[in-house]
Amino acid sequence: MVETGQPDVIDIAYDNPDARHTGLEVLPFEVLKSRLKRSVARRPSRLDFHQLLLVRGGTGTAMVDFVLHPCARGTLLHLSPGQVQRLPFGPDGRPADLDAVLLLFTADYPPPLPATREVLDGFGPVAWRLSPSELDAFERAVTELEVEYRALRDARPRDAVGPDVDLTGTLLRQLLGALLIRTARLPDSTGRPGAAAPGTGVYPAFRRELERSFATTRAVEEYAARLGYSARTLTRACQAATGRSAKQLVDARVALQAQRLLAHTDLPVAAVGRALGFTEATNFGKFFARETGGTPGDFRRAQR
Repeated sequence: MVETGQPDVIDIAYDNPDARHTGLEVLPFEVLKSRLKRSVARRPSRLDFHQLLLVRGGTGTAMVDFVLHPCARGTLLHLSPGQVQRLPFGPDGRPADLDAVLLLFTADYPPPLPATREVLDGFGPVAWRLSPSELDAFERAVTELEVEYRALRDARPRDAVGPDVDLTGTLLRQLLGALLIRTARLPDSTGRPGAAAPGTGVYPAFRRELERSFATTRAVEEYAARLGYSARTLTRACQAATGRSAKQLVDARVALQAQRLLAHTDLPVAAVGRALGFTEATNFGKFFARETGGTPGDFRRAQR
C-alpha cells in the first residue's frame, strides 16, 4: 500500500509487495499493522481498493465512513474504494490486537459475476456478525485463499509471470469470487437475506444512478424519471431493499459525501455545500445538521 493525500485523511493506494502482477493480497492483520507507520495506523485513511476483514479472535472497534463497528470473533467487514476507514483500534486508540485475516484486492481483480455486483458496487452492508456455521464456512474459504496466495508468492520472484503463475492466479480469482458470493448471501443488519438476483431490478439501478448524480440532484422524481419508473415504485423498491425511502437514501448519500469532503479536504464549508448542489451555505448547514445531528464546522473539528 502506498500512502499519499491530505493531512487529515490519508489516501492509500494498492501496492502488493509480494506479487506485483497480482491484484489480490492475503495477509494477517498483524502484518498490516507492522507495515504501516504508527501515525498512519492511528488515523483515518481512504482506500482505492477493496478490503475484506475476517476477525477470528480479539476485540476492537473499526470506523467506516464515520460509523463505528465493534469487532470480535465472527465479524466480517467489507470496505469499497473511496470509503473512509480507521483500522480496528482498542480502548487506548492504538491498533487492536486481533487475530484476523485481510483480503486486499483491486476493483478489476474479481471475476465478473452478476451475483457479486451489489457487493462490489458498495451498495450492500459494511459489517456482518457471522453465525458459528457462517464463520466456519468463511474460515475455510479464507484458509484456501491463504494457501493458494502463499503458493503464488513463494513459487517465483516478485515480478514473475508464466503458465504456473497464471493458473494459480486464475484459481485465486475464482476462490475470491466464491467468497464474494458467500458475502452476497449474508443477511443485512435488519435480518433481510441477500438479494436473490443481485445487480438487477429497481433498487440496484437506482443506487447506480444515485452514485452518478447525487451531487446534482436530490429530487426523487428526477431519479424515477431517469430510470423509467414512478416515484412511488422507486420508493417501494428502496423500502423493500433497505427499510428506507428513496428520499432518505438520497439525503444520506449527500450527507456522507459532505462528511468525506469535510474530513478529507480543506475546502471551505460553503464550497463543500456548492459542490453538492447547495447554492446557499445556510441551507447546506441546515441540511447537514438534520442528517448528522451537528454542524459542518463541528464535524470537521471533531475529525481533526
